[in-house]
Amino acid sequence: MAEAKHYLHQYETEAINNDGVNGVAYIPNGLAVAVSHPLKDAPGTNPEQLLGLSLSTCLSATLEAIEKENGLPHLAEVHVHVSMVKGTAGLEFLVTARIHIPHISHTLAVDLVQQAERRCPVSKLLSNSDNYTVEVVAGFDQ
Repeated sequence: MAEAKHYLHQYETEAINNDGVNGVAYIPNGLAVAVSHPLKDAPGTNPEQLLGLSLSTCLSATLEAIEKENGLPHLAEVHVHVSMVKGTAGLEFLVTARIHIPHISHTLAVDLVQQAERRCPVSKLLSNSDNYTVEVVAGFDQ
């Protein structure tokens, strides 16, 4: 029998959705967001957008801590692209995080991003998926 993991809880929350993509998802006593199907023109957000926001926020915050540890200002920019595709196993997400850190060498940027990939909890959660990639880019086309 495998030994149980022991955790020191730093923070926890509960997210609730009883409506699928036609209603509201919420945090008890907190945030509530309208949700809608990504292929329909209706107000609200969808799982693809929420995943992108979660990953971009986590990577940005992790990079901010790493930049600070290295005596650098927080300049990292994180853009996450999420596509819903139909694969052989049904619907899947393709997730690409693109990161630009201006005013440092590409080599240093790659090192900082690799550290962030190993430390960001959302990135760690996605890291064993063939559908997840992280790229260091020289900039973003506006």
